[in-house]
Amino acid sequence: MRFLFLLFIVMPVVEMWLLIEVGSEIGALYTIGLVLLTAIIGVRLLRQQGFDTLWRGQRKLQEGQLPAQEIGEGIVLAVSGALLLTPGFITDAIGFAGLFPPFRSLFVSKLLSNMVVADMQGNSFRASGGGARSKFTDIIEGESWDNTGGVEKQKSQKDDDLS
Repeated sequence: MRFLFLLFIVMPVVEMWLLIEVGSEIGALYTIGLVLLTAIIGVRLLRQQGFDTLWRGQRKLQEGQLPAQEIGEGIVLAVSGALLLTPGFITDAIGFAGLFPPFRSLFVSKLLSNMVVADMQGNSFRASGGGARSKFTDIIEGESWDNTGGVEKQKSQKDDDLS
């Protein structure tokens, strides 16, 4: 709850205050131009790095590997893109941090540490990753069959015997 309060109430107020302060120092038009410039530069970087991540993920899939790192990078890049398109200097700084590989790797490792990644190996699943684990870890294998077909067949044979 506290996170949502910070995200939707405090952050926009701080962004507006910072935009007003910067606007009073360098002028309103320069401030607007700076916000637009950061958005344009960010979108160009995002596009380039997004395609690079997509190609790496496709290569891993073709090799039969799970592209967990690339999926995590895709999530970080999507959030970074949304932050870069949001007007403000703080959101732009966080968005640009997600575009630089060292920071992005840090964000992805934090993201993946809270996930469980299932990797299919033959007929069994192998869980990897850290953080949360499912409480349903026992795998029970068995066989089942439908006996109702046999009951109906027996009834039809009895009906034939009565005729």
